[in-house]
Amino acid sequence: MKAYLPPWLHAWLGEINLVLQVLAIVVGALALRWLARRLVNRLHRRYDLPIQIVVSARRLSGFVIGFGALLMILERFGVSGGVLWTAFTGFAAVAAVAFFAAWSVLTNIFCSLLLLLTRPFRLHDRIELLENGERAGLAGRVVDMNLIFVTLEETHPAGGESLLRVPNSLFFQRATRRWRGEPVPQPAAARTPDDGGSPPPTGGGGALTTFP
Repeated sequence: MKAYLPPWLHAWLGEINLVLQVLAIVVGALALRWLARRLVNRLHRRYDLPIQIVVSARRLSGFVIGFGALLMILERFGVSGGVLWTAFTGFAAVAAVAFFAAWSVLTNIFCSLLLLLTRPFRLHDRIELLENGERAGLAGRVVDMNLIFVTLEETHPAGGESLLRVPNSLFFQRATRRWRGEPVPQPAAARTPDDGGSPPPTGGGGALTTFP
């Protein structure tokens, strides 16, 4: 390669070689990620896998490929891959001990597996958590599911939307209502004299005057 370059580029040959190696690693990682996504999509179409498994497989494959590419790039810059891997595994071990020390986190992880197996609802379903019997509780459209939370998208009557993250264990403590399509708004019940309200006006054409 040196014979094909002009003399003024010979001093930069090492840097050019390093840049080419980094570009090759990045292109290879992107190609591997594309192949992994195609493989997951093909398995999803062939075996009708749940969307939760497909999303988790995509994220896991992307993380593994990206982390491997990062180690290779750092090794090209002179950073030892063994030292980095040792530091990462040590940090991961400490984080795992602290992670599994929290009982609530363990409960949510186990409940996420049960939600994946029993599948009481799926992504983009509209669900409602009942507080007590038929009492209305948390409601929204499922937009994301992970090991800890289920994210619900709420639509407010006054306008606007918000995201609500519900712990997975909460779905095994309360009844869950799954809507088929959009929920139908219920009209407000008319108040009667027995409820403490004034009866509706009957007869007469005069306007009804209300006081605060």
